[in-house]
Amino acid sequence: MNLSKHTTAVSISTKVSLLALAMSSAMGVQAAPEEKPTATKNDVERIMVTARKRSESLQETPTAITVIDSGLLDDNNVSNLDDVGKYVPNLNISRFGAGNTAHASVFIRGIGLQDHIITTDPGVGVYVDGVYLGRQMGANLSLPNIASVEVLRGPQGTLYGRNTLGGAINVITKQPGDENVFNISAKAGSRGRVETTAYYNNELTDAWSVSASGAYKKRDGVGTAINLDNPEREIGEENEFSGRIATKFQASEDLSFVFAVDTVDNKSGQSPYTIEMTDALDANDPFNGDFPLLNESLLPTNPDDLGTAVAGLESTEASGWGAALTTNWSINEQYDAKFIISKRHSDYEGGLDDDGTVLHLSEFPEVGGADQESVELQLNGTFDNMDFVSGLYYFTEDGYTKSGPWTFSPWNTPNGKLTNGDDSFGDYGYFDLNQVTTSYAAYFNMSYSLTERLDIGGGLRYSSDEKKANAMFPSFAERKFVEADFSEVTWDVNAAYRLDSGHNVYATIQKGYQTGGFPPRPFGGAAQFVAFDETTAINYEVGFKGQVLDNLTLMTAVFYTKYSDLALPYSDPTAGGGFVTIIENAGESEAKGIEIEATLNVTDDFDIRAAFGYLDAEISQIDDGVTGIELGATPALTPKYTATLAASYYVELDSGASLAFNADYSYRSSMQGQSSNNPTEEISSRDLAGFNVKYQPADALWSLSLYGENVFNEVYDQGRLQQAGFVGIVRSNDRSEFGLRYTHDFEL
Repeated sequence: MNLSKHTTAVSISTKVSLLALAMSSAMGVQAAPEEKPTATKNDVERIMVTARKRSESLQETPTAITVIDSGLLDDNNVSNLDDVGKYVPNLNISRFGAGNTAHASVFIRGIGLQDHIITTDPGVGVYVDGVYLGRQMGANLSLPNIASVEVLRGPQGTLYGRNTLGGAINVITKQPGDENVFNISAKAGSRGRVETTAYYNNELTDAWSVSASGAYKKRDGVGTAINLDNPEREIGEENEFSGRIATKFQASEDLSFVFAVDTVDNKSGQSPYTIEMTDALDANDPFNGDFPLLNESLLPTNPDDLGTAVAGLESTEASGWGAALTTNWSINEQYDAKFIISKRHSDYEGGLDDDGTVLHLSEFPEVGGADQESVELQLNGTFDNMDFVSGLYYFTEDGYTKSGPWTFSPWNTPNGKLTNGDDSFGDYGYFDLNQVTTSYAAYFNMSYSLTERLDIGGGLRYSSDEKKANAMFPSFAERKFVEADFSEVTWDVNAAYRLDSGHNVYATIQKGYQTGGFPPRPFGGAAQFVAFDETTAINYEVGFKGQVLDNLTLMTAVFYTKYSDLALPYSDPTAGGGFVTIIENAGESEAKGIEIEATLNVTDDFDIRAAFGYLDAEISQIDDGVTGIELGATPALTPKYTATLAASYYVELDSGASLAFNADYSYRSSMQGQSSNNPTEEISSRDLAGFNVKYQPADALWSLSLYGENVFNEVYDQGRLQQAGFVGIVRSNDRSEFGLRYTHDFEL
C-alpha cells in the first residue's frame, strides 16, 4: 500500500466528514421553510451573463462559463482573485511569483504562464468591466463590492483575442445607480487580521449617479527574515489600500457615460519561501550552476522564515491606478454602440533570494512597471432572429523590468572573487529589459435562430501584434534590440439546441491565439534573446445545461483541445551566468477533459453547490532542437483533478432573526512546477475548507458573521522550481484564520 496516498485519502475524508457534521448540526435548528424562496427554473434562467459581450441567459450561452455572484463572494470569504480559483473546475490560480505577492498566475485547462517579466504575456486574460489587464503583476485583485466574476474556459479568440488561449476572467463591478446603498464592514481575526471596507452607491439626480468604495486590509506574517537586523516586513505579511470611484451621466434615455478611476497600494512581506537540497549537477565543476557551499545546516529551522542577508528582499510593493470611460449609445431599436477608452499604470518592487540562506549565492532584487492604453469601439445589433457583436480594438503597452545589484555565484559575487580566489569575474550584476507592444484587432460575432429551438453562431477576428524590445545583460557585448510581428485570424462556430424538456445542449469549435514574444532571462548571451513563435489552439467542445430535476441544476462540458507551437518556459541553471529562463515552442500539446457544475436545492433552506473537473494534458510532440521539455510531460501548474463543494443553510429564529450557515471545501490534485515531469518539482495535492455563520436581527440593518478560512491549516506548495543543486519552493500564505465580520447598512 502507498502509505502517503492512503494518509492523504484519510485526511480528505476526515475533513469532509467534519464539514458535513458541522452542517448537520446547523440543520438541527428549527427552520421556517416558507421564508426563503425556492430556486426554480425561472430563477436559474434569470442568471444573466455578459461574457460574450451581450446580455444572455447563462443556461443558453453556448460556452463553458462559471458565474460567481456577489452572494457567493461574501458568504464564502472570497476576497481576491486567488480565492476565485477554489470554486471553478479546471481553474488553478497561484501566487507563484515569490518575488511579489501581487502576482497571480492564472491557469485554465493547463494554459497559463508563471512569469511576470515584461517580455512575457499571460495565457488567460483578466478583464475589469471590459478593460484588459495585460500584466500578471497586480492581477491578484481585491474584490470588494463586485457584482460578479465570470470565468470562461477554453480559447476565446473571437471576442477577446490575443492571450486568452486558456480562457478569460471578467470582473464586473457594481455600476453607479444600480442600487441606493451605503454600507461599511469591519473584520477582525486571528493572525492580526484587520480589514475595513466602505461602499456608497446612489442616484444624485435623474441624470447623475455615483459609486465609491474603499478598502484596507492587513494581516501579520508567518515568518521573519532572521538574518536582517531590522527587517521592513514579516514574511507573509499583508498590507493593502484600494479604492474605486465611478460616476454615471445619463445624458438621455439612449445615451450614458460612465467614468471610473481605481487605485491600489500594496506593501506586503515576501511570500514564504524555502529550499530542499537535491543532488549536485557536478560538484567538481563550479561553472555548471552548483553551489558547493550550500547545505541544509544553513537553512532556517522554521521553513516560513527567510535566511537572506540582503535588506529589501523580505518585502514587496505593488501599486497602480487605472481610469476608463465607457459610453453606451442605443442608436435605435436594432443597433447599440459602446466605446471604451482606458489607461492603466502599474509598478512593483520585490525580488528573491533563490538560495534562501545568508550566503550570497543567488539574489535577484527586481523592479518593474508598465503603462497601458486601450480603445475599443463596438457596434451591436439585435433583430428578430439574429444578433451580432462587432468591434475594433487597439492596445499599447510600454513596460520595463530591472534587476540589480544581483549575485549569481560564481559569475557575480559581492567581493568579485570565486571561492578559489580567482578575481577574473566581475562584481555585482545588473540587467534590464524594455518592451513596447502595439496591437490592433477587428472582430465580428453573430448568433442566428434557425428555429424556435436551434440557434447557430460564429465569429471571426483578425489580430496584429508588434513587439519591440531591448535588453542588456552582463553576457551581452552591447545592448541588443529586437522586434517581431505576430498576426492571426481566429474563429469560432457553435450550435445550441433546446430540448423538449427545456434543457440546452451545445457544440462549439474555437480557435485561439497567444502572441509570441522574447525570453525573460537570457543570461547565456545575446544569442538567447530571440523571439519565440505564437501559439494557436483548436478547441472542440460539447455541453449540456439545464434543470434536470425541480431542485437540481446541472452544467457539463466535454472538450478536446489541440495546441500548435505551445510556448513553454523552463529554467536551466547551467545555460549561462545567471538563472536562465528559456521559452521554446514545444511542437504540439493536447488537453481533454470534463467539467461538471451542479446546484442542488435539498430543501427550501438548504443548498449545495458542487464542481468537478478532470483534465488530461500532455506534450504530444516536440520539434527538433527543442530541449528542456519532455515528451508526455504535463504543462506546469495543471492539476488533473479539481473539486469544490459549498453548502448553505438558512434558519429563521422565533425572534424573527435569521442565521445563515455556509461551508466550503476545495481540492486540487498534485501537479508539476515545470513542464518537465521532474520528481523534485512535483507539487502535492491540497484541500482547503472554510465556513461562515451570519446572524441578522429582525428588521435590523446590521449583521455579524463568524468566519473560518483554511480551518485545518493546510500548508502547501504554490510552486517548485529545480535550480542548481536545490529546489526553490514557494509556500502557501493563506493559513488558518478565524474571526468576526460586522456589516452595517445605512438608509439613504
